[in-house]
Amino acid sequence: MIFAAEAEAPVGGVAGWAAGLMETLGGPGAGLAIALENLFPPLPSEVILPLAGFTASQGRMDVFAAIAWTTAGSVVGALALYLLGALFGRDRVIAAAARLPLVKVTDVERTEAWFVRHGTKAVFFGRFVPIFRSLISIPAGVERMRLPVFLALTAAGSLIWNTAFIAGGYALGARWHEVTDVVGLYSKVILAAVAVAALAFVAERLLRAGRGTRRRTAGSGSGRRALERDERY
Repeated sequence: MIFAAEAEAPVGGVAGWAAGLMETLGGPGAGLAIALENLFPPLPSEVILPLAGFTASQGRMDVFAAIAWTTAGSVVGALALYLLGALFGRDRVIAAAARLPLVKVTDVERTEAWFVRHGTKAVFFGRFVPIFRSLISIPAGVERMRLPVFLALTAAGSLIWNTAFIAGGYALGARWHEVTDVVGLYSKVILAAVAVAALAFVAERLLRAGRGTRRRTAGSGSGRRALERDERY
């Protein structure tokens, strides 16, 4: 367990791991942590970034270097996911969707059409939404968004997000975790909204499937009764 100087409590877990990288590598360590956060969304940037600000406030790295390195890490991690989406490709996505229960190929096609219309806004503003900020890079790759545009939007959105969190941690010093607490609530609200939307989607699909089954059953019953009448006469 790592003890950060002047911190109110020992730093352990993800924060301890990130603190160790920063103490060992400085700014590049912060950038590496954020690159991994993009690839593995359960690693929370709302912990890593304020901690980077606190570390900079202790003189262990320059605050502007922290911002530059974490933004570079964000771009590198997003690029890896973009390339994964490009490698996977549209045809494989549609083929996979066709095999999934409750998912229709038309859903994928509508999502694709939405991304074509709003992809630039989704990539930029998606950097401010937990979990989604990482995953948005995959459909960008699937749709082969122009790479310079993708990189520019990713860098701009990540620069704003990273600067806000690092500045908060720098200003609060030993109380850097207060930034994490506030954004943790924001993340829970976002995840709850996503869960509700997913449940509504599944419920709507189950109801639609149930209605279709009843129609087919009623139709087959009417057909049998008509056949029985024909046979009697």
